[in-house]
Amino acid sequence: MNWRNWKHPIAILFSLIMLSALAACGTDDEANGSEGDGELKDTYTVVTDTSFVPFEFKEDGEYVGFDIDLINAIADEVGFEIDLETTNFDGIIPGLQTGSFDIALAGIGITEKRAKKIDYSDPYYESGLRIGVSVDNDSIEDIDDLTGKTIATRLGSTSAAYIEEEIEDAEANQYEQLDQAYLAVENGSADAVLYDAPNVAYYIQTKGEDSLKMVGDLYKAEQYGIAMAKGQEELVKAVNDALETLKENGTYDEIYEKWFGEKPE
Repeated sequence: MNWRNWKHPIAILFSLIMLSALAACGTDDEANGSEGDGELKDTYTVVTDTSFVPFEFKEDGEYVGFDIDLINAIADEVGFEIDLETTNFDGIIPGLQTGSFDIALAGIGITEKRAKKIDYSDPYYESGLRIGVSVDNDSIEDIDDLTGKTIATRLGSTSAAYIEEEIEDAEANQYEQLDQAYLAVENGSADAVLYDAPNVAYYIQTKGEDSLKMVGDLYKAEQYGIAMAKGQEELVKAVNDALETLKENGTYDEIYEKWFGEKPE
């Protein structure tokens, strides 16, 4: 056998094998590099809790509200599609942590404790807490009068933490759905409701017009942020850039006025 005649085929075969291996490695490196660079996706799973009127709620079979309009405007500005899902408020942050959701809007107050678990956009709404009581209740006029009372609020909310930490001897009755909290005051199983100001005001102006009233001042001023799963730096930047653009071009003001009846200060 003339080995010289075999050298070239063997060398060619060996070269082809090495090139294939390098090509495969290059593909993996490119894929890993894409993930590491945090490139934006075509579609993001957005979650909300649809009991937070007027930010997000269901009307005539569709999800509507300030947050819904805002995230749609942001998605259009950035250039991604939305896969909208709903859950109870207390399931939002765990869902972001496990990767079930990418983005969340549901009147989520920005806190240091939450910021250890999730990322936030820049603030997009200024809020605070308000008290609601029965229209015939004259014994509760401000936050000091809630000492030792039973107070209805939303499960897992900043208002629930405020009741437990700041109001002496008060009992926080926490409900998954906000309507249950207001109903608790209306039927006498709670002395008052303490929750985010825009929602308390909206409920009392609509469903609770004849049964509840607001008392006291605006307490514990807080800011809402769009929550995102940790490690999505490019998405956070894109959302913040979009928010800034929407505020500059007037789109944010239009959405705000649509749901709150006036432009933001």
